[in-house]
Amino acid sequence: MLRLEGINAGYGRAQVLRDLSLEVAPGEILCLLGRNGAGKTTTMQAIMGLLPLMSGRVMLDGQEVSRLPAYKVPRAGIGYIPQGRRLFAELTVAQNLEIGLRARKSGPEVLDEVLALFPRLRERYGQRAQTLSGGEQQMLATARALCLRPKVLLLDEPTEGLQPSMIEAIRQVIVKMRDEGVAILLVEQRVDAVLSVADRVAFIENGRNTETLPAEALRADHSIVDRYIGV
Repeated sequence: MLRLEGINAGYGRAQVLRDLSLEVAPGEILCLLGRNGAGKTTTMQAIMGLLPLMSGRVMLDGQEVSRLPAYKVPRAGIGYIPQGRRLFAELTVAQNLEIGLRARKSGPEVLDEVLALFPRLRERYGQRAQTLSGGEQQMLATARALCLRPKVLLLDEPTEGLQPSMIEAIRQVIVKMRDEGVAILLVEQRVDAVLSVADRVAFIENGRNTETLPAEALRADHSIVDRYIGV
């Protein structure tokens, strides 16, 4: 269980998150929706320790991970796929995956499982990351996070700029991880993509919680989404 307890965070003196609280259970996809600048990416960075908290706590299975230095947060079992992927461009597919494996000392069987999810990466195994297509790079970023065997997976705009076939491939992997008991926090601007996979949707506005609702309620009444993210 990932739990954010009244976290406050920001950049220097600019506070972005204000008493934000969320819970994501094992085997659940919680989507975080809000307008641009609402604090969605800041939430991800705060969970990963990339932004220091002003107050509040980030808890994983009852343990406070917000006290850990950022490099230890993945070791605790939180995988992060940031917007823009942030791969090691000069390294090969194999080397990028090796970095993921080393973070929690995962064995070769984990690598085999990940490559089974993304057969395209096996075909590109010796290529440098910068030579991959955008969709292949997103696959690699996802695969690298899965090499942690994460308890929690954070995805920030995973389908941005991808063609439909790649979007579907990523969607299938996200659903599979959910079905295997991983807790997933997903930031996504494409509402149709959110509602096709989400169990619950949490709305964020000006760094604060508003409502958290079952996705089925939003599928039945799209006006709720328009209220929070409509222009």
